[in-house]
Order: sequence, then C-alpha cells, then structure tokens
Amino acid sequence: MLRSFFIYLSKAAWAQRLITGWSFAWRTASRFVAGTNLADALRVVRELNAKGINATLDHLGEHTSTPEEAQQAAEDIFATLDAIGAEPGLRSNVSIKLTQIGMGLDESICAENLERTLARAKAAKTFIRVDMEDTPYTDKTINLHYGMREKGYENHGMVIQAYLFRSEADTRRLLQDGVRIRNVKGAYNEPPDKAFPKKADVDANFDLITKILLDASLAARSTVSEDGRIPPIPAIATHDEKRILFAKNYAAKIGLPKTGMEFQMLYGIRRDLQDSLARDGYPVRVYVPFGTHWYPYFMRRLAERPANIWFFISNFFKG
Repeated sequence: MLRSFFIYLSKAAWAQRLITGWSFAWRTASRFVAGTNLADALRVVRELNAKGINATLDHLGEHTSTPEEAQQAAEDIFATLDAIGAEPGLRSNVSIKLTQIGMGLDESICAENLERTLARAKAAKTFIRVDMEDTPYTDKTINLHYGMREKGYENHGMVIQAYLFRSEADTRRLLQDGVRIRNVKGAYNEPPDKAFPKKADVDANFDLITKILLDASLAARSTVSEDGRIPPIPAIATHDEKRILFAKNYAAKIGLPKTGMEFQMLYGIRRDLQDSLARDGYPVRVYVPFGTHWYPYFMRRLAERPANIWFFISNFFKG
C-alpha cells in the first residue's frame, strides 16, 4: 500500500511541485543522488574508483514531453560520455532510460537518439546500460535493442525485472546473443496479471534469473573488462543479502570466477556491503544518478524500503 502510494507520487506533477519546493527535500534526496551536475557525479565516481568500485553514471530524466526535450536529454548524455572518454582511467559506464530520449513521443526519435548515443559511447570506449521501465515500454525497449544490434552496435546491455512473469523467457532469449543483463527486482507498480504480487515469489524468480545468468557467464567465459567499463554478462543488482549470498554460493558451486559476475548497488545505500564485497574480490558497480530531475528517482527509492521513508520523515521534522 505504502509502496504504491510513493510510486504514484513519483508520477504526480502536483506532488513534484510541492515536494521539490520544500527546503529539506534536496538534503534528503542527496543521500541517493550524487549531485545536480556532472562535476559532482565525476567526483563521486573517482571516490568510488579509489576504493576499487566501478560506477555507472545516470543523468536523471525520463518521460520527456517534446522532441526538443528529448534532444536536450541526449545532449546531456553525450556530455557524460565525452567526460568519460576524456579521462581514460575513469572506471565508469553510462545508464540511460529510453523515455528520456523520446520513447514516449515517437519511436523514430528515440531510435535516432539511441543510435547516436551508442556511437558516442563507442568513441568514448565505454558501455551503455539501457534501463527497463514499466511494462508499456518492455517490448518496445527489447525490440529497439535488437534493432541497434542489427546495425552493428553491441556496446549496450539490458535490464530484466524479476517481478515480471515474462522475465525468465526474456532472459533466455537475450542470452542467445550474449547480451549483458542487469537483474533487478523491479521498482514500478505493475498489475497482478503481469507481475508477482508476493515478495517471496519475486525473490524466487530473482534467484532463478541469477542462476541462468551465471550459467551463461560460465559458458561464455565472460568477465569484467580490465578498465572496469564493460561488465560481464551477469549484473546482480540488489541490496538483499540473501540474494547476494545465493549468487555467491551458486557461482562457487559451478566454478565461476569472481570476475565472471558483478554486484550492482545504488549510490548511498548499503555502502558497508559495497565495500565488503569489493574487499572480498567481487566486482562491484555503483549506480550514480545525478542532475536536477531527481524527484521521480527519489520517490522510487522511498517506495522500495521503509527505512528510506523514515529517513525522509526525520529530515522533515528537522526542517
């Protein structure tokens, strides 16, 4: 119930106007968002790299409403890619949302912007992770992925949301082409005919998809690149220690080297766990969001964990 409420707020224009006007809101959000500009985000990436942790940068934004906004979002992504290309030692790639570059407006606009983004990423010698959004965009996202592969672009990967019934089949299909996949539980409010309503079922499907990904990585001898920019086939994106333990145990059982997978976590959440996994020799990549369009992302972080909500409330009373 509470989760659904915060997901609703993430899309409500009236709530965005209200909450972003509160003086304490950014102070709270900055726990999860690296800053409002690229310089802030690059500084965070360097700090993570110094601890042996890789990053993926995300210039926040989604559901642009005009072609001009979509083009500006693409230009912002290009600036991020250019900054990575200009700093060869930076161990980072980039995550994007397709509604950010025009998917909700016109698929041809989105396809053009995505192709330009992949070309820019190739020049910067890095990788693009295409985030998965809610189910109205699932097939469109996968189809556009294959369209880019047909044009020769393989420097991008996908995200699979374990709470969807379809995700096992999607995973197996994508792996036929060796696609690099981030496995997440899912952060949108989906109807019961499309997603598992019970947490236990989501957890079980997450573990199943993890197993499939780890088997594929072993078969392909996949590994993280030496410069930390290109991930292995499996990216296990969770802060749930039981899911992490399952992945570690299964990888050990099948003889998958630690570099054959990576754990991904969100900036500002479970830093202790990020550091512990990195010290143990596992590749860790932190999702580093930044920019002025932080509100929808922040609301989804509140929806995910009650502890985040109480953090928000405590700052409210501090003023």
